[in-house]
Amino acid sequence: MPSRTSNAADPARTPAEPRPALRVAVLADSDTRWKWGALTARRLTAGALERDARPVEVSGLLLRGRATPTPRQLAEVGDVGVAAERVREVTTTEFLHAVRDEAYDVLVLALVGGGVQAMLHGIAALGLPRRPVVVTGYVGVVYEKLSDGLLLRHGADVVLANSRHDAERFRAVYEGVGADASAVTEAALPFLGGDPYRPEEGRDTVVFAVQPSVPADRADRTYLLRRLVEHARLHPRREVLLKLRSKPGEQTTHIEELPYQLLAQKLPGGLPPNFRLVYGNMGEVLDRADLLVTVSSTAALESLHRRIPTAILTDLGVREPLGNHHFIGSGLLTSWDRLDGGSRPTPDEEWLSGQGVAADGSYATAYDAVRAKVTALLADPLPPIAPYYTPTTASGYLPGLLARHQLAPDGTPLAGVGTLRATGRVRGAVRATVRGAARGAYRHGVQRVAPVIRRMGQL
Repeated sequence: MPSRTSNAADPARTPAEPRPALRVAVLADSDTRWKWGALTARRLTAGALERDARPVEVSGLLLRGRATPTPRQLAEVGDVGVAAERVREVTTTEFLHAVRDEAYDVLVLALVGGGVQAMLHGIAALGLPRRPVVVTGYVGVVYEKLSDGLLLRHGADVVLANSRHDAERFRAVYEGVGADASAVTEAALPFLGGDPYRPEEGRDTVVFAVQPSVPADRADRTYLLRRLVEHARLHPRREVLLKLRSKPGEQTTHIEELPYQLLAQKLPGGLPPNFRLVYGNMGEVLDRADLLVTVSSTAALESLHRRIPTAILTDLGVREPLGNHHFIGSGLLTSWDRLDGGSRPTPDEEWLSGQGVAADGSYATAYDAVRAKVTALLADPLPPIAPYYTPTTASGYLPGLLARHQLAPDGTPLAGVGTLRATGRVRGAVRATVRGAARGAYRHGVQRVAPVIRRMGQL
């Protein structure tokens, strides 16, 4: 993959001279989006060393906010190919300074839709003579806010679709509003993998994959937990695991107001000995799973990719707010009553092929089209970023969205927000210490104090 900073026609460059590194930056705003963004960067640059005999440098930037991942969350994500020393926390303005000063070749924006739109306008306002290729997409199943999320991502050079089904929907939305749909590119979720499922003698493990905000109601979450515990009691020789996303007080992509850990402490009769709460990388948990149960978690796609028996619950209905309507036609919809009785859903192969699961072995080539597109975009200077939303097309929406990210309507930092450069080592060290303390206090407030206050209001 050619570097934007290289010049193949430069007569001063000898064949033996190493080519400059391909510089990639990933900007993420939560632990799950960090995982998606970093692994997407790895997929995009796979093979660069072999083809072009030069290294790839991937830097991680974590956008400061309520869901900025903690060190524990980053460690739990696992190996994503980015060294810890190349990961740092930034504000919007600091990110734009990095884009201006670091000469990145590729940017992967692993953000919520509003964040993507803000960064696109911010990058455009920099007026760089040669800007990076901008890639964005979705962490998992897209079951809500389709048009809103897509239009907020419009303006990126590549909008990744995780399946053929998504690519068709994405293009239809863009074309339906008269926007350029050429950025939509079919790929797959970057974190699919692991060995195909093989039952083991004496192993019988059920994993329930929780979701931070689905369902959101206390009664519904308590119901699901109670049924899982009852399932464990009905099958005392079966290991039943409650796979948790975060510890109480931590935030992930979605706010979790009622953690299952706290609900479990209040269940009458306690928890059976064959029932456990587990954290960790989902892939490692799936290594020992014989059945994955969820309402609508993306973990279902990881499980299906490995041919692990998978069940999507209908106990709370098949409803858009739950996201399980996405699995209509999959053959996976079932209930706790049926699972208690030993039933196991059989997935529909045609549905699987349209959802980017790639259990047929095609995953190895899933990113070929994306790499080809990025290679072509790197070859020549890119045109200015042109999002669908502008002060003309969305004058009542865009300014407020940009202001939430400390940007003015023209994409420049709001007055007083810009970060001043340190003028000396001592002053720089003091400023860094103060910023670090402020970040810690902010994170403690939004991730620990605020959720407690919200829960107290529900009592």
